[in-house]
Amino acid sequence: MKVFFIVLARDRRHVYEKIKELEALKFSYKIVCGEDLNHPNVVYQPAHGKYAAINFSMSLIPGDTDIVAMNDVDTKIHNFDVALKGFDNPKIGLIFGTELVKSGPQHFFFKLMNPIRRKLPIAGSGELLLIRRTVLEEVIPLKPCKAEDTLILFKVMEKNHEIFFCEDCYAETERTKTASKEEDYKRKTVTGIFQALSYSHPPISIRIFYILLPFASPLLLFAGENGYYWMRGILFGLKDFLRGDRTGIWKTNYLE
Repeated sequence: MKVFFIVLARDRRHVYEKIKELEALKFSYKIVCGEDLNHPNVVYQPAHGKYAAINFSMSLIPGDTDIVAMNDVDTKIHNFDVALKGFDNPKIGLIFGTELVKSGPQHFFFKLMNPIRRKLPIAGSGELLLIRRTVLEEVIPLKPCKAEDTLILFKVMEKNHEIFFCEDCYAETERTKTASKEEDYKRKTVTGIFQALSYSHPPISIRIFYILLPFASPLLLFAGENGYYWMRGILFGLKDFLRGDRTGIWKTNYLE
């Protein structure tokens, strides 16, 4: 089973660490980077959003590739072989791992999120997503979307391919450092998820979940300060979508 990595990088930060990691793992790869770097496996493409970088990357994938692994540059991969083994089931079209965030509000968020995703794949993970090349070709090109990973997930399900959430495979990364930054992050992702819903037809159970989410979001207040900002981000994200936001770029850096 031939695996090819597409790594998405807004700029040069973490690029050389990712090159070292993938070459140690002995995987073929290309890095689509918003800065022009002098490296044979780094391809310059102006940063217009991750959805645009994924569309562009299709021309970089060798024709004999079986599995495309999409990976964010600012991550460290653990237990990749465990996820890859899931493709022994020919019905599975897409596998995504979880995110490992060791500190900050998102550390607690995934304790709420992952139990839901075990039962209902309400959101993907752009940090590490594996997809059969033939399935990827069915869902590309992507429309402008702030949650391109979830859009891919929804479109794969729309095409009646099975998906698998592999918690044993994870991508170590960093997210927001303070509760207040969670509002920006959730606003972006929720806007993107509603965009993805408008571009695709996932199972009705997922649609019902997101119809109910704004009404259920006040329950997050029981999570304290983090929950307060998660709720605000959800409501502002829905508001942005309803006001017509269909762009695929988020300009605020929530890590700063």
